[in-house]
Amino acid sequence: MSDLQELRRDDCPWCGSGHLRTRAVGPVAVDECQDCAHAFGNPGTETPVRRRSDAGEELLDRVLATRTTRRRLRATARAMTSIPEPESWLDVGTGHARFPEAAKDLFTYTSFDGVDPTSRVDRARLAGRVEEAHRALTPALDARYDVVSVLHHLERAADPRAELAAALRALRPGGHLLLELPDPACAFAPLLGKYWFPLARPHHLIPLDNLRAELETQGCDIITTDRRTAHIPYDLAAATTLLLTRSLPPRLHPLTPPLTALATALDHTLAPLLRRTRFSNTYRIVARKRMGG
Repeated sequence: MSDLQELRRDDCPWCGSGHLRTRAVGPVAVDECQDCAHAFGNPGTETPVRRRSDAGEELLDRVLATRTTRRRLRATARAMTSIPEPESWLDVGTGHARFPEAAKDLFTYTSFDGVDPTSRVDRARLAGRVEEAHRALTPALDARYDVVSVLHHLERAADPRAELAAALRALRPGGHLLLELPDPACAFAPLLGKYWFPLARPHHLIPLDNLRAELETQGCDIITTDRRTAHIPYDLAAATTLLLTRSLPPRLHPLTPPLTALATALDHTLAPLLRRTRFSNTYRIVARKRMGG
C-alpha cells in the first residue's frame, strides 16, 4: 500500500486526464475530472473548515463507527457466502482487523490475514484476529489468496488504481475480490463532503462505472454490484452532528447528543426505504479474477 499523496496534482489520479475543474462538495472544494468524473481532494484546493469541538469530534466518531459494528461487518461478509468457503482471505486496510474477526463467524475454516500500514495490524495478529500481519501489498503476497477484501480503503489510497492492481495480484486466478466504497451518486454526498474529504488527506470519490470498467480491464468478471444491502444508516446523524457542532455556540452544544440520537433513530427507521433510492450511500462489488489473469 502506498503512502498518502501530499503533493498537488494537475492530472486525474484515475485516468490521467488534465481536464480538471474545481467544484464544491458540501463545505469542501474538490477537483473533478471532466473526462471520467473522478473527484478527489487535491492539496491546495480543499477549503479550510472550522474545527469542531472535541465533544463534537467524539460524537461524530461514534456515529461513523456504525459501519464497523459486528452486525454490519457480518452483513458484508455474508455477500461471499454464495461461493465455496475459501481457504485463505486477505483483508486490505484491515486496521484492527474487526472485519476478519466478524467474518470468522461465517467462514469458520478460513485463514484470515491482514494488511495495513500501521501497527494496528500487528496488534490484531497478537489478539488472534488475523493469522499473518503485513504492512504492505508486496510481491510476496502475489497469488496467495482465494478472497481479497478492500472495504472503505480504496478511496483513501494515494493511487487507488495502483492499490487495486496490487490487491488483484494477491488473488489466485479464479479468486474473488470484495470491494465497498462510498457512492458518489448518493444524494447525501454534498451534505457530507466534510466527512468524505477529510482535510489534509487525499480522498477519492470513485464512480461505480469507473471501478467496474477498471476491474474488467485488469482481468476480472463482475459477479454482483449492490447498492441496497451495502447502505450504511448514518447519514442523517452525521449531517446533524456536522451542522450543530459547526453552527451552535458552545453553550448550546449539550443539545447535540440528543438531537443526534434522534437522527440516528430516523436513519435506521428510513434505511429500508433509502437503500432503494439515490440516498443509498455505499456500493459493493464482488468480482472474480479470470483464470490465467
